[in-house]
Amino acid sequence: MLHSISRFFVKLVQRYLPDAYLFAILLTFAAFLMAWSLTGKTFMALIKMWGDGLWGILAFAMQMILILVTGHCLASSRPVKKLLSSLASLPKNTSQAVMLTSFVSGLAYYLNWGFGLIVAAFFAREMARKVKNMDYGLVVAAGYSAYVCWHGGISGSIPLSLATKGHVVEKLTGIIPVSQTIFTYWNLIIVWTLILTVPLLMKLMVPHPDEVRVADPEALVDPEEITPPAKHTPATWLENSVAINIIFGLMGVAYIFNFFATNGFNLTLNIVIFIFFIAGVLFHMTPINYVRAMNEAIKGAGGIALQFPLYGGIQGIMVSSGLAVMIANWFISFSTPATFPLFTFLAGGVINMFIPSGGGQWVVQGPINIPAGIALGVDPAKVAMSIAYGDMWTNMIQPFWALPLLGIAKLGVRDIMGYCTITLIWSGIVISLGLLIL
Repeated sequence: MLHSISRFFVKLVQRYLPDAYLFAILLTFAAFLMAWSLTGKTFMALIKMWGDGLWGILAFAMQMILILVTGHCLASSRPVKKLLSSLASLPKNTSQAVMLTSFVSGLAYYLNWGFGLIVAAFFAREMARKVKNMDYGLVVAAGYSAYVCWHGGISGSIPLSLATKGHVVEKLTGIIPVSQTIFTYWNLIIVWTLILTVPLLMKLMVPHPDEVRVADPEALVDPEEITPPAKHTPATWLENSVAINIIFGLMGVAYIFNFFATNGFNLTLNIVIFIFFIAGVLFHMTPINYVRAMNEAIKGAGGIALQFPLYGGIQGIMVSSGLAVMIANWFISFSTPATFPLFTFLAGGVINMFIPSGGGQWVVQGPINIPAGIALGVDPAKVAMSIAYGDMWTNMIQPFWALPLLGIAKLGVRDIMGYCTITLIWSGIVISLGLLIL
């Protein structure tokens, strides 16, 4: 039955879902029209809000791009790729392959969402190389579907923001350490339930042999590796110096140890980026190898760099017009202390369609939902994580963050989003029950 449902969504998405860039433009139109009809703002006032908002999240956009590219560089290093290749040799059939792809990707997303996106892409490609008659769209979807756990992991931007001085609701909540968000028993149960059950979901969606869409051989070809120049000069010696690279990497390691010794286990966005940067530097062995890896990684960030301003414009409309407040308050209006986290999660899922950025969504929802939750007697940490769950939940049908993975896999959003719709339904059930029961 689930197989039939997944095929229905695959066909529906392939027919009607536009390119991710056009999707962002259509969402801009939708946000504009809703704000124009519901908030009473004038046409030119909304145009100004949109234009001003285009550049409102540039600092956060840079952090997100750095998480992505440093994760990409680490995932593309020889030790990580060798490990992924070895793991890809384990499955004997498509069912085992999609399950393992989803599980390994989930572990990577839990560590760092940018790292996970690239690991998922590389691992799916390795699976397609080694497992015969593999449905390529499904195995790539298996890698992306595991993304539904990321905001409860250790690179979750909302819990890390709460743990960082100067966050948007600090006056109401103070600094909330990750021990009260990421590492609580209820978050661990929700996140690890998703990591362990999404692979089973992928197994149930394996298509019949006559429906399999195998990979285009060109999609599985890695970029040619650049060999060091035969002619040795002082410049090329420095570029290929292992000693210089290790000394520089050890400086970073010393800083990381000192940071945690001074601040405790206080994960912030910047320190997570720094850890993955230094790990990538060390794993690539020479300075020029890391430069080449970064040049390749930047290509995967192109779609995000293009679309982040568009979503900044949408955020400008929704925040400045009061539309986001209206959506959040509508859910708040019929909430009780017991149901408030659930309705915050659902509101977060809706808002994420228009603002697919955890940090951007936190700026919109945090100042609205946190005071409302405090008034109802709900723990601010639970409210914040409910927003985080909403953000990661509808990423399954919001193609923005799939772009780097799809760029490496050489697929389009229509190739995977049908399968991801099933993940959306299942993860919504898991998270909703977790918020109500736990």
